[in-house]
Parts: sequence; C-alpha cells; structure tokens
Amino acid sequence: MRSACCLECGALPVYAKARDTRGEIAGEVAGAARPPRTHAFVNAKPTVMTADPELHSALMRKFIRRTVVSLLFVGVLLFGAAGTLNWPEAWLYLALAAAISLGAGVWMARNDPALLSERMRSPFQREQKPWDKVVMAVMLAFWIGWLVVMGLDARYHGSDVPTALKAVGLALIVLGSYLVGLTLKANSYAAPVVKIQTRRGHAVATSGPYAYVRHPMYAGALLFLAGVPLLLGSWWGLAAAPPLVLIIALRAVLEERTLAAELDGYADYAALVRYRFVPYLW
Repeated sequence: MRSACCLECGALPVYAKARDTRGEIAGEVAGAARPPRTHAFVNAKPTVMTADPELHSALMRKFIRRTVVSLLFVGVLLFGAAGTLNWPEAWLYLALAAAISLGAGVWMARNDPALLSERMRSPFQREQKPWDKVVMAVMLAFWIGWLVVMGLDARYHGSDVPTALKAVGLALIVLGSYLVGLTLKANSYAAPVVKIQTRRGHAVATSGPYAYVRHPMYAGALLFLAGVPLLLGSWWGLAAAPPLVLIIALRAVLEERTLAAELDGYADYAALVRYRFVPYLW
C-alpha cells in the first residue's frame, strides 16, 4: 500500500527500523557495501544526497501517476459503494489524502530520493519474508472491505455522526500523518515490506519518534483508523476497524522477531524502548 493508498494518505504498511543516515539511489542500485558493525544506539549525522535532476523528475512523475491512480481507486471504492458523488466528507478526505501524499512525495524527492524510490516498490517483493506476503494480502483485503463498508454506510444512511466528531476525525488524520512524516524523516529505510536491507547498511533507528515507541508508523495508523470513519461519518467504519488493528499488531510482533534475529542491535533497542505503539500501554 503506497502513495495515496499508504498511510501518508491512508494505508498501513510496515517499516523496519533503520539508521539515521540517508542512502544514495546510485548506491542502492549498485549494491553499496555494508559498513562495519557499530553500536545500536550511535546515531550518525544524516548525509543528504542530491539526486540527478533527470532522476528527480522521473521519480516525481512516477510518484504523481501512482498517487493519482491510488486516489482514483479509493474514490471508486467509496463513491461506488455509496452510490452517489454527493458525499462532501469523502471529497474532503480525498483532497486531504492528495495533499498529504504529494507533500510527502515532494519532501522525499528533495531530501531522500532513495526512500521515495523504495516506497514506490511493490507490496509483494522477492526479498520479502514469506509470512509477510500472506499478512499483506490479508491486510489489503480488509482495507478494501473497510472502505466499501463506509461507502455502504453512506448509501443506507446507517450512521449519524455529529459534526464535532467529524472535526475530531479530521484532526486525528492530520496528527497521524504528522507522525508518519516524523517517522519517514527518521527512517531512510522505510520499506513497504518486512525485509532486511543489507545492501543499504540497514541498522537501528533510535531518534525522533523511535525514541518513544518501536513502531511509530503503526501508531500513526491507529490514529488514521479512528480518524477516517469519524470524518466520513461512519459508525460502521469505526466498528470495522478492530480487525485491521489486530492484523497490524500481529504484523508488528512477527516483524520484531525478524528484526531481533537478523538486524544487529535491535534486541538491545527493544529492551530499551519498551512500547510498540502507545507509550505506557503496549
């Protein structure tokens, strides 16, 4: 789930922990050598690489195309299920999703083009853990069903959500997106799948939101899952969100087993930062 279908505008991908240095696209393509092992909690100063102008333009064109296609897909699901285009809250959500997604894309293209390139890869990859392909397929199916349920709720007028709560939903989406942005800034290896990026020198991130929770992207997803149904005025959507929360939680646990076994220093990091999603809760 990427672009408009990912959490910067509405999806639930996984992002393995990574060091705070920025990689080059050229290094990614050529297969940069892994640096010597360092202590898990030593954060190097980020090194921002300047992408070739032509490469930058190509990345942005590809990103914009995928964002437009993803927004159209979401729109078809919502308005198709609702049976009408007269749904102001859905138009507001799509506009917000477009703004957030494009803003994130422009930032990544300028500051971390390797990250943008990685995030535009398929949600099903050769290097991906086999179990994650299954989880991803299930999560995509539930995500699509979740959008359809909210559209059907609008069709049959099954919910009456107060305007004040719709405003709360909007605030939750913005807050969740802000948390996602902080995560992307701290993590240059935010792949859409569970894998260890050995060629790029994958290591543990401890700065930014990673200093408080081990999965800040998922924490943003929880805010999103609560905010979207409220904004769209759908109690049905809110009631249908818990299965997605459970899938995310399961994925986080399985991801951590992979990271602890294969990523240097992650076990020490997990012992220091105790909470996965919400401080003092879980």
